[in-house]
Amino acid sequence: MPVVCLGLSHHTSPVEVRERFAFAEAALPAALQALRDSGAAEEAVILSTCNRVEIYIAAAGDARQSLASLRDFLLRHHQFTGTLDRELYALAEPQSIEHLFKVASGLDSMVLGETEILGQLKSAYDLALRHKHTGPRLNKAFQRAFNVAKHIRTETNIQRGSVSVANVAVELAEKIFSALHDRQVMVLGAGDTSEKVARALLSRGAHSILVSNRSFDRAEALAKELAGRAVHFDDWAREFERVDIVISSTSAPHHVLDRKKLEPLMRARRNRPLLLVDIAVPRDIEPECNFLDDVYLYNIDDLQAIADDCLKQRRDEIAVCERIIREKAKALLGPAQKPDAGGGGGLAFGHK
Repeated sequence: MPVVCLGLSHHTSPVEVRERFAFAEAALPAALQALRDSGAAEEAVILSTCNRVEIYIAAAGDARQSLASLRDFLLRHHQFTGTLDRELYALAEPQSIEHLFKVASGLDSMVLGETEILGQLKSAYDLALRHKHTGPRLNKAFQRAFNVAKHIRTETNIQRGSVSVANVAVELAEKIFSALHDRQVMVLGAGDTSEKVARALLSRGAHSILVSNRSFDRAEALAKELAGRAVHFDDWAREFERVDIVISSTSAPHHVLDRKKLEPLMRARRNRPLLLVDIAVPRDIEPECNFLDDVYLYNIDDLQAIADDCLKQRRDEIAVCERIIREKAKALLGPAQKPDAGGGGGLAFGHK
């Protein structure tokens, strides 16, 4: 029973196509049962996330025939009558196993090396296992995939450093303050990026959030979402004595904080360390503020440069990770494994 995979992802299809083929979690047991009842699969796991829909099966017969049956099932299940010649990829062994290992390791993700997909893959497998839709072939393949992901995470630098602006800001905060559990955060402006940074800080233990915006209603709405407190925009400086981290993202055409204004505020704070994260364009905070003692100022370009450097380091590790995956797949399948006939493990209607 060869393991084969049929899927589509952010690499091959836009979101409007992916959402058309997404499986609701509550509907997965019935979909798995229908797939096995169709005769195409002895065992099956369906992975459905915002970035990919993939079906892994232990094929009941020939890999090529089983993949064609899988394609028919997917289109029929979602009542799709169009064509998907470029969006779908169809993989037979060993490519199907190598792909599974790459997905588990974050090598196929939109954010290279991210770990969320591993949890999603485990959940998809656990659901299929609980409903008795897996067996010896998929159990072994998925458990080995989880082990490979752990090996790559611990033995390579594929997850080194943060590659998002929000997480870079959090890592900088943790370097400056060691721990965030007693730190107060102020958000100036209520844009999407500042909200993401604030949420990331909260997730790592920041004590509380103050939100100040020219529209007080918007400040109140965001403060409620973040379990924080809204502050009138004209009054934010009065709260500065207790603040440790400032995230600024207003639409002001001029600096809302300059060195002249910050110096007395720092004296009132007794020069406790202050992290300023300026993600506004044009900038909210005068660059001269960075020359004050105990002030750490980073703008959006600084954060993006750090993120890009980390992403480059991750990309440099891809070859190392892929070599590990090939070796692990070969060990699982045995040296006699050869790609199924037809395009190096793929069918004519798919590519990868």
